[in-house]
Amino acid sequence: MSNVIIISGAGSGFGALSARALALAGNTVYAGMRGINGRNASRAAEATRFAQEHGVQLLPLELDSSAQAFIDAGVRRVIHEQDKIDAIVHNVGHMVSGPTEAFTPEQLAEVYDVNVLSAQRLNRAALPYLRTRRQGLLLWVGSSSSRGGTPPYLGPYFAAKAAMDALAVSYAAEVARFGVETSIVVPGSFTSGTNHFATAGSPEDQGIVAEYEVLYPGVLAGVGEKLAALAPADADASWVADEIARIVALPAGQRPFRTHVDPANDGSEEVSMVADRIRAQFLARIGLEDLLEPAARQARSA
Repeated sequence: MSNVIIISGAGSGFGALSARALALAGNTVYAGMRGINGRNASRAAEATRFAQEHGVQLLPLELDSSAQAFIDAGVRRVIHEQDKIDAIVHNVGHMVSGPTEAFTPEQLAEVYDVNVLSAQRLNRAALPYLRTRRQGLLLWVGSSSSRGGTPPYLGPYFAAKAAMDALAVSYAAEVARFGVETSIVVPGSFTSGTNHFATAGSPEDQGIVAEYEVLYPGVLAGVGEKLAALAPADADASWVADEIARIVALPAGQRPFRTHVDPANDGSEEVSMVADRIRAQFLARIGLEDLLEPAARQARSA
């Protein structure tokens, strides 16, 4: 049976690739993006053309992550048309680069809004439906920067992705008894195939940037090149989309809590294994080990 999936930030990069991979796998996919009749009209049209050419269900969805009312309206449309939601893919994100000090607090708030608060808005709109049905999947597209190697000049983005990871981990335990699963897909530093680096935001305080450039000459320009050099030549952003489609296709109760797609191997997987093991041990120590698995998995193994 086809899953009904909402994916945020599906206009480009991992989001667009994942939306297409999920649709080709036979799912009904709502490709969320902001301004499908405006700023993203061409991307919405591309999604529609892809659906027509391949005979799949890939539907552009107005999903402005900046306001709860817009998110609520998008989710209501999906429920009206499909009468269910099976999975939410939290993919929307935005990168910024530059000396952390040079970003104003307001800029940091904007980065957090896109990468963290947008997921909270979408959960508040969609989770009531998933909880009522006692099934569903929250799939979070994280970043190896949350726990792996962290080069300089990407601090606000790294901090926001770490916050999103922490939110995903907390949600996993809190929705488990409702039968809602959690999977966190952790991409590494793909420097091609996405628009992360090409469209990265810049610090507002260019005076501070100039002061840092005295002792850190060329660091900003070189970060992307150095990250690209770590990855094998065949690294492809579509690997992330393929992993997302693989996880969604698994039977309920058999999806992994966390997987990594990190060609550069920055150490995130090793650190996450320790963190996730300690989390499991601690929940067992306080008598909440049932929260480590969704009710669907517990029922299956009973």
